[in-house]
Amino acid sequence: MRKAVAAPVQFLTVCLLLIFPRPEPVGAYEIELEQSFGAEDAQEVSVISTTDLASIGGVMAQFVADHPGLRVRYVQASSTEVFRAIHEEEAPFDLVMSSAMDLQMKLANDGRAASISPAAADLPGWAQWRDQLYGVALEPVLTLASRQGLGDLPVPRNRRDLIAMLRENPERFDGRIASYDPQISGVGYFLISQDSQQSDGFWRLAEVMGRLNARLFCCSGEMIDELREGRVTIAYNVVASYAARYAPDDPDLVRVALEDYTFAIIRSALVPRNAANPEGGTALLSHLLSDAAQREIAAASGVALIPGTGEPPSLYLRPIRLDAGLLVYDDRLRKAGLLTEWNAAMVQP
Repeated sequence: MRKAVAAPVQFLTVCLLLIFPRPEPVGAYEIELEQSFGAEDAQEVSVISTTDLASIGGVMAQFVADHPGLRVRYVQASSTEVFRAIHEEEAPFDLVMSSAMDLQMKLANDGRAASISPAAADLPGWAQWRDQLYGVALEPVLTLASRQGLGDLPVPRNRRDLIAMLRENPERFDGRIASYDPQISGVGYFLISQDSQQSDGFWRLAEVMGRLNARLFCCSGEMIDELREGRVTIAYNVVASYAARYAPDDPDLVRVALEDYTFAIIRSALVPRNAANPEGGTALLSHLLSDAAQREIAAASGVALIPGTGEPPSLYLRPIRLDAGLLVYDDRLRKAGLLTEWNAAMVQP
């Protein structure tokens, strides 16, 4: 588990939270990290999010610098735990951010989101739903590779190339492929549901990965760690902003936007209906959508959500719309069938 880099004035607080974590009731949602930004005597804005603290910390620090009367309590958790905290336990947070688009849509559709009016004039219509759910980042989903692990093999340009490379070099890739575990990761399940809708070739890729004993992980950060340690050569479906932190300093890391299609998920935010400080949550969301914050977020993801704040989308990028059509992926029978097919591909004689 990677620790976030805290500002000096917050170092003791962060260390104490990591050594003596805040007790949670038995059966409560699980958190990964927690950090406070701002003065202890300021009014609290509580956030629960899937976004890695290391990548969002600068944006949070700037928010409290611009709003000295507020402080942020930031809780990092997996997408399924974020959903559980809000949908099942109605935990009192003021802002909820997640990259699991289907779970965020279900929270809003099930009445867990308040109607708010953040400063979002330039946000594309496909990146918001009603006045309840707002995109804050466009996140390409990449394939990562190790240059050293590939050796003399060419970098695959599309899924057909990737399948052929894996099939023709089983000894090189056996046990050295990583991807999300959709049974524990909400983002992982959402991505295989999108892949299966987009191309029949995805299941051929899944079967090849299964025959080569692919390793499954909860999150992008763990896959990248394994790749950088030399234990993985290919990581399929990695959120771009996580890889961006290492690419400048790690020449072995190859980021591949596959040319048949590269999905871009929308990391979205909502203010819960039971928020203790909805004004604070809305103010923080407005800050996340500001020009300065969007430029920092776009630099990490490699593409701008709001036009003019970063690189425009490539021809291969296919943003997934934030709309009620996402609710189809929550159907229990559909989910059970998809996971059964996935497990059959991954676990082979």
